Amino acid sequence: MLFVEHPRCRYTRSPLVEVICQLRFPTILAIDANEPAAFQETIRHAFPRYAVKKDQPAPRITGLGTPDAKVEQVPPVNNYTFISEDGFWKLNLTKDFISLSTLRYTCWEDFASQLDKALASFIQTYQPDAFTRVGLRYVNAFSRKALGLTDLLWDDLIQTPYLGILGEPDVDEKEVSKCSVDIEKKLPDNCRLKVHAGPGLLGTRGKQDPEPRFILDQDLSCSGSLPIDQVAARLENLHTYAGQLFHGAITDELHNAMGPVSAS
Repeated sequence: MLFVEHPRCRYTRSPLVEVICQLRFPTILAIDANEPAAFQETIRHAFPRYAVKKDQPAPRITGLGTPDAKVEQVPPVNNYTFISEDGFWKLNLTKDFISLSTLRYTCWEDFASQLDKALASFIQTYQPDAFTRVGLRYVNAFSRKALGLTDLLWDDLIQTPYLGILGEPDVDEKEVSKCSVDIEKKLPDNCRLKVHAGPGLLGTRGKQDPEPRFILDQDLSCSGSLPIDQVAARLENLHTYAGQLFHGAITDELHNAMGPVSAS
Protein backbone atom coordinates (compact mmCIF):
# COMPACT_ATOMS: atom_id res chain seq x y z
CA MET A 1 0.00 0.00 0.00
CA LEU A 2 1.10 3.58 -0.64
CA PHE A 3 0.04 4.86 2.79
CA VAL A 4 0.42 2.44 5.69
CA GLU A 5 -0.95 3.22 9.14
CA HIS A 6 1.72 2.51 11.73
CA PRO A 7 2.21 3.38 15.40
CA ARG A 8 4.30 6.53 15.71
CA CYS A 9 7.91 5.96 16.69
CA ARG A 10 11.28 7.68 16.80
CA TYR A 11 14.44 6.14 15.40
CA THR A 12 17.72 6.11 17.29
CA ARG A 13 19.42 5.92 13.87
CA SER A 14 17.15 8.23 11.92
CA PRO A 15 17.71 8.58 8.16
CA LEU A 16 16.39 12.14 8.07
CA VAL A 17 18.74 14.61 6.42
CA GLU A 18 16.51 17.68 6.35
CA VAL A 19 12.92 18.73 7.03
CA ILE A 20 11.49 21.86 5.40
CA CYS A 21 8.17 23.66 5.71
CA GLN A 22 7.39 26.48 3.28
CA LEU A 23 4.33 28.71 3.30
CA ARG A 24 3.62 30.93 0.31
CA PHE A 25 1.41 34.02 0.48
CA PRO A 26 0.28 36.84 -1.85
CA THR A 27 3.22 39.15 -2.46
CA ILE A 28 3.97 41.63 0.34
CA LEU A 29 6.15 44.32 -1.23
CA ALA A 30 7.09 45.82 2.13
CA ILE A 31 9.20 42.73 2.88
CA ASP A 32 11.38 43.26 -0.19
CA ALA A 33 11.55 47.04 0.21
CA ASN A 34 13.05 47.15 3.70
CA GLU A 35 15.09 44.87 5.92
CA PRO A 36 12.73 43.03 8.31
CA ALA A 37 13.97 44.67 11.50
CA ALA A 38 10.67 44.40 13.38
CA PHE A 39 10.32 40.72 12.48
CA GLN A 40 13.92 39.97 13.44
CA GLU A 41 13.41 41.54 16.86
CA THR A 42 10.74 38.97 17.67
CA ILE A 43 12.79 35.91 16.65
CA ARG A 44 16.46 36.92 17.00
CA HIS A 45 17.01 35.13 20.33
CA ALA A 46 16.16 31.80 18.67
CA PHE A 47 17.75 32.78 15.32
CA PRO A 48 20.57 35.22 16.11
CA ARG A 49 22.59 34.83 12.90
CA TYR A 50 21.33 37.01 10.05
CA ALA A 51 22.19 37.23 6.36
CA VAL A 52 20.56 38.44 3.17
CA LYS A 53 21.14 37.45 -0.43
CA LYS A 54 19.64 38.30 -3.80
CA ASP A 55 17.68 35.49 -5.46
CA GLN A 56 17.44 35.76 -9.24
CA PRO A 57 14.04 34.50 -10.48
CA ALA A 58 13.80 32.74 -13.82
CA PRO A 59 13.39 35.05 -16.85
CA ARG A 60 9.83 35.85 -17.94
CA ILE A 61 8.79 35.19 -21.54
CA THR A 62 6.20 37.55 -23.00
CA GLY A 63 4.42 37.34 -26.35
CA LEU A 64 5.07 33.61 -26.64
CA GLY A 65 3.86 32.31 -30.04
CA THR A 66 4.00 35.73 -31.67
CA PRO A 67 6.71 37.55 -33.67
CA ASP A 68 7.18 39.88 -30.69
CA ALA A 69 8.16 37.21 -28.17
CA LYS A 70 10.68 38.53 -25.65
CA VAL A 71 12.69 37.23 -22.74
CA GLU A 72 12.52 39.68 -19.86
CA GLN A 73 14.80 39.56 -16.86
CA VAL A 74 12.96 39.67 -13.54
CA PRO A 75 14.44 41.87 -10.78
CA PRO A 76 16.24 39.96 -8.01
CA VAL A 77 14.39 39.26 -4.76
CA ASN A 78 15.74 39.73 -1.25
CA ASN A 79 15.98 36.45 0.64
CA TYR A 80 16.44 37.13 4.35
CA THR A 81 17.97 34.29 6.36
CA PHE A 82 17.86 33.80 10.13
CA ILE A 83 19.93 30.93 11.57
CA SER A 84 20.08 29.41 15.04
CA GLU A 85 23.32 29.63 17.01
CA ASP A 86 24.11 25.96 16.42
CA GLY A 87 23.44 26.29 12.69
CA PHE A 88 20.88 23.47 12.56
CA TRP A 89 17.73 25.62 12.19
CA LYS A 90 17.04 28.20 9.50
CA LEU A 91 14.26 30.64 8.70
CA ASN A 92 13.95 32.19 5.23
CA LEU A 93 11.73 35.16 4.41
CA THR A 94 11.00 36.73 1.02
CA LYS A 95 8.16 38.84 -0.32
CA ASP A 96 6.39 35.63 -1.40
CA PHE A 97 7.15 32.97 1.22
CA ILE A 98 8.42 32.07 4.67
CA SER A 99 10.11 28.75 5.38
CA LEU A 100 11.59 26.85 8.29
CA SER A 101 14.14 24.07 7.84
CA THR A 102 16.20 21.93 10.17
CA LEU A 103 19.11 19.53 9.87
CA ARG A 104 18.39 18.14 13.34
CA TYR A 105 14.79 16.92 13.38
CA THR A 106 13.76 15.10 16.55
CA CYS A 107 9.98 14.90 16.37
CA TRP A 108 6.99 16.61 14.80
CA GLU A 109 5.98 18.36 18.02
CA ASP A 110 9.35 20.11 18.37
CA PHE A 111 9.36 21.17 14.72
CA ALA A 112 5.75 22.40 14.89
CA SER A 113 6.54 24.38 18.05
CA GLN A 114 9.40 26.22 16.33
CA LEU A 115 7.20 26.85 13.30
CA ASP A 116 4.31 28.15 15.44
CA LYS A 117 6.55 30.76 17.06
CA ALA A 118 8.00 31.93 13.74
CA LEU A 119 4.59 32.09 12.06
CA ALA A 120 3.05 33.99 14.96
CA SER A 121 5.79 36.61 14.65
CA PHE A 122 5.40 36.78 10.87
CA ILE A 123 1.61 37.13 11.05
CA GLN A 124 1.81 39.78 13.76
CA THR A 125 4.37 41.80 11.79
CA TYR A 126 3.01 41.53 8.24
CA GLN A 127 -0.66 40.50 8.68
CA PRO A 128 -1.11 38.31 5.57
CA ASP A 129 -4.72 37.73 4.57
CA ALA A 130 -4.19 34.05 3.71
CA PHE A 131 -1.63 31.56 2.47
CA THR A 132 -1.65 30.23 -1.09
CA ARG A 133 0.46 27.11 -0.58
CA VAL A 134 1.60 25.10 2.42
CA GLY A 135 4.38 22.59 1.80
CA LEU A 136 6.12 20.01 3.99
CA ARG A 137 9.21 18.15 2.77
CA TYR A 138 11.07 15.22 4.34
CA VAL A 139 14.44 14.22 2.87
CA ASN A 140 15.62 10.78 4.04
CA ALA A 141 18.93 9.14 3.15
CA PHE A 142 19.35 5.52 4.25
CA SER A 143 22.94 4.38 4.85
CA ARG A 144 23.54 0.63 4.85
CA LYS A 145 26.97 1.20 6.38
CA ALA A 146 25.63 3.21 9.33
CA LEU A 147 22.91 0.62 9.94
CA GLY A 148 25.19 -2.42 9.69
CA LEU A 149 23.37 -3.69 6.60
CA THR A 150 26.16 -3.73 4.01
CA ASP A 151 25.49 -7.40 3.24
CA LEU A 152 21.93 -6.65 2.09
CA LEU A 153 20.56 -5.27 -1.18
CA TRP A 154 18.21 -2.31 -1.44
CA ASP A 155 15.64 -4.88 -2.51
CA ASP A 156 15.80 -6.25 1.05
CA LEU A 157 15.23 -2.84 2.64
CA ILE A 158 12.98 -0.81 0.34
CA GLN A 159 9.57 -1.83 -0.97
CA THR A 160 9.41 -2.75 -4.66
CA PRO A 161 7.39 0.25 -6.00
CA TYR A 162 10.27 2.62 -5.06
CA LEU A 163 13.08 0.53 -6.56
CA GLY A 164 12.51 0.63 -10.32
CA ILE A 165 14.61 -2.05 -12.01
CA LEU A 166 16.52 -2.67 -8.76
CA GLY A 167 13.51 -4.69 -7.68
CA GLU A 168 13.95 -7.18 -10.52
CA PRO A 169 15.61 -10.50 -9.54
CA ASP A 170 17.76 -10.64 -12.68
CA VAL A 171 19.28 -7.17 -12.17
CA ASP A 172 22.66 -6.91 -10.44
CA GLU A 173 22.55 -3.79 -8.24
CA LYS A 174 26.30 -3.20 -8.73
CA GLU A 175 25.86 -2.91 -12.49
CA VAL A 176 23.25 -0.13 -12.25
CA SER A 177 24.81 3.33 -12.26
CA LYS A 178 21.55 5.27 -12.00
CA CYS A 179 17.99 4.34 -11.15
CA SER A 180 15.24 6.45 -9.63
CA VAL A 181 11.49 6.60 -9.30
CA ASP A 182 9.63 9.93 -9.46
CA ILE A 183 5.98 10.16 -8.48
CA GLU A 184 3.41 12.95 -8.60
CA LYS A 185 -0.06 12.27 -7.25
CA LYS A 186 -3.17 14.20 -6.29
CA LEU A 187 -4.39 13.88 -2.72
CA PRO A 188 -7.70 14.99 -1.16
CA ASP A 189 -8.41 18.64 -0.29
CA ASN A 190 -6.27 20.22 -3.04
CA CYS A 191 -3.14 18.48 -1.78
CA ARG A 192 -0.39 16.92 -3.87
CA LEU A 193 2.41 14.46 -3.35
CA LYS A 194 5.80 14.42 -5.08
CA VAL A 195 8.30 11.68 -4.32
CA HIS A 196 11.82 11.06 -5.55
CA ALA A 197 13.30 7.70 -4.61
CA GLY A 198 16.54 5.98 -5.58
CA PRO A 199 20.23 5.54 -4.73
CA GLY A 200 22.34 8.69 -4.74
CA LEU A 201 25.33 10.48 -3.22
CA LEU A 202 25.11 13.10 -0.50
CA GLY A 203 27.22 16.22 -0.19
CA THR A 204 28.35 16.96 3.38
CA ARG A 205 29.93 20.34 4.16
CA GLY A 206 31.13 20.77 0.61
CA LYS A 207 32.41 17.20 0.29
CA GLN A 208 30.62 14.32 -1.38
CA ASP A 209 30.12 11.16 0.65
CA PRO A 210 31.35 8.23 -1.50
CA GLU A 211 28.76 5.85 -0.05
CA PRO A 212 25.60 5.55 -2.16
CA ARG A 213 22.54 6.02 0.03
CA PHE A 214 18.92 5.40 -0.80
CA ILE A 215 17.18 8.77 -1.02
CA LEU A 216 13.48 9.02 -0.17
CA ASP A 217 12.48 12.63 -0.76
CA GLN A 218 8.85 13.43 0.03
CA ASP A 219 7.32 16.79 -0.90
CA LEU A 220 3.70 17.20 0.20
CA SER A 221 1.68 20.37 -0.30
CA CYS A 222 -1.76 21.96 -0.20
CA SER A 223 -2.67 24.93 -2.40
CA GLY A 224 -5.51 27.37 -2.79
CA SER A 225 -6.61 30.24 -0.58
CA LEU A 226 -5.86 28.84 2.87
CA PRO A 227 -7.17 30.86 5.84
CA ILE A 228 -4.56 31.39 8.52
CA ASP A 229 -6.56 29.48 11.12
CA GLN A 230 -6.54 26.35 8.90
CA VAL A 231 -2.78 26.12 8.35
CA ALA A 232 -2.05 24.06 11.47
CA ALA A 233 -4.66 21.44 10.53
CA ARG A 234 -3.37 21.21 6.96
CA LEU A 235 0.17 20.70 8.19
CA GLU A 236 -0.99 17.96 10.56
CA ASN A 237 -2.60 16.19 7.58
CA LEU A 238 0.57 16.49 5.50
CA HIS A 239 2.66 15.19 8.39
CA THR A 240 0.34 12.19 8.71
CA TYR A 241 0.62 11.44 4.98
CA ALA A 242 4.42 11.68 5.20
CA GLY A 243 4.62 9.21 8.08
CA GLN A 244 2.30 6.72 6.42
CA LEU A 245 4.18 6.90 3.11
CA PHE A 246 7.52 6.43 4.89
CA HIS A 247 6.33 3.25 6.59
CA GLY A 248 4.82 2.02 3.34
CA ALA A 249 8.21 2.43 1.61
CA ILE A 250 10.45 0.47 4.00
CA THR A 251 10.66 -3.19 4.94
CA ASP A 252 10.53 -4.59 8.47
CA GLU A 253 14.26 -5.33 8.17
CA LEU A 254 15.05 -1.65 7.65
CA HIS A 255 12.55 -0.48 10.25
CA ASN A 256 14.12 -2.67 12.94
CA ALA A 257 17.69 -1.73 11.97
CA MET A 258 16.95 1.97 12.55
CA GLY A 259 16.18 1.32 16.23
CA PRO A 260 12.48 2.25 16.60
CA VAL A 261 11.41 3.65 19.98
CA SER A 262 7.79 4.33 20.88
CA ALA A 263 6.89 8.00 20.49
CA SER A 264 4.28 7.88 23.25
